[in-house]
This record gives sequence, C-alpha cells and structure tokens, in this order.
Amino acid sequence: MGQLSNNESAGDFTDVITLTYEDIQAAGTTATAFATIPAGGGVDVCVVYEAEALAGASDIALNVGTTSGDPDEFIDALDVDAMSAPVANTGDALVQSAGTTTIAGGSKPVGLTQADAPVYYKFAGTVADLTAGKVVIGLRIFDLGRFA
Repeated sequence: MGQLSNNESAGDFTDVITLTYEDIQAAGTTATAFATIPAGGGVDVCVVYEAEALAGASDIALNVGTTSGDPDEFIDALDVDAMSAPVANTGDALVQSAGTTTIAGGSKPVGLTQADAPVYYKFAGTVADLTAGKVVIGLRIFDLGRFA
C-alpha cells in the first residue's frame, strides 16, 4: 500500500493498494484511508482489479472516494465478486460511459482539494465470510501543489 516511487508512477498510477481477503476482513465495512490527495491535487483515474477471485461470499461491494461516511466519488457500489475484468471510474464524480472512461463535467480531474484529503476504500457485504481473493485499487493523482 502507498505511494509509488518516481519511476513506477511515470504516466501510470501514483497510488496502489493490494488487499487480500484477510485485509478486507480486517477492515470490515469501515472506511479505510489508503492514499492522500495533496493540496492543489485531484484524481483522474481509479481502477479496481480482482487479481484473485473472491470466494466465500457473493455480496461484496466496494466504494472508493474522499467522503469517509460514503466514499463513492471514484468507485460506487462495485460488485467486486461479480467482476470479469478491471473496472474504472464508476463513481459519482468519475463515470464510465459507452465503454470508454469519461469524467463528469468535462475532461478535468475530480476530488480537487485546497488541503490534503484522504482517499478511502469501503467494502460492504459479508466480508467475514470470505475465504479467498485479492483486490487491487489504483489511483492516478495530480499534484499541482508541488509547483507552489
């Protein structure tokens, strides 16, 4: 979990977390911070990849965003255990339309912030019943504040 090195983040993801089913069970259904959008920054891509199929429960949903109570700006109520391919930008602020990723309100980053803002993941469902699986969440965060 955490921010990628300079070489890893070039043109790709800046923050990635890999969650095993044990990690998901440990977090339960509580919003858990895993990245920070720095002051002056924003997000333009959020992708979820089910690297190993979740097993033991069939009602696992995932939200990712900046609101701790309901973090759904980047990924909203994604049915993770039913995924057949990676999923990108399905949240309230980022949307996927006609098979291509688009950004609500035009081609601009979302989650823009004047102060550092945490990014949370939050699972729903019977996470305690999981017996296998691995989920990867990736973000691309812009940091214009670094030039200030």
